[in-house]
Amino acid sequence: MLRRPFGLESDFAHIAIMKRILLSSIILLVLSSGLQAQTAPDAPELTKLLQDFLAGAGHNDAAMHERFWADDLIYTASAGRRIGKADIMKEVREEGPPKPGDETTVFSAEDIRIQQYGDTAIVAFRLVGTTDKAGKKTVNNYLNTGTFLKRDGKWQVVAWQATVKPEKKEEPKP
Repeated sequence: MLRRPFGLESDFAHIAIMKRILLSSIILLVLSSGLQAQTAPDAPELTKLLQDFLAGAGHNDAAMHERFWADDLIYTASAGRRIGKADIMKEVREEGPPKPGDETTVFSAEDIRIQQYGDTAIVAFRLVGTTDKAGKKTVNNYLNTGTFLKRDGKWQVVAWQATVKPEKKEEPKP
């Protein structure tokens, strides 16, 4: 009978265990990679939709709001108010387009990040609102995140979160 040197059996067992752990890790990595965000093939379309919406939002374009928001929208405003599409459409129609001399706000999106998961996309960006009131301009920044679903070939927002971006405060000098 052939005898192995002392401890060799445990070395072979250890190698077999390490192989199983390595193989399990590789399988887990491959499976979990399918859960990662895909490259966003629809990023140009989503970016254009966002920019068109923001261009219309400054002058209460009801048709643009109707196109942008899904009927089952959940919108959490920066002030903590939760509303739906019907609430938004009611406000847009009541306010109507701005009249000459009214305060006007121009909206733009910066630092846009889009992650797409099939027919679902997350769009995060910094919303910049520049308001002109009687010749005095003020700028407000918000961090917005929208969840878009593609239904019947068109993207619409089903969830939206807006957060006021705090202003950077200068540290007191010692």
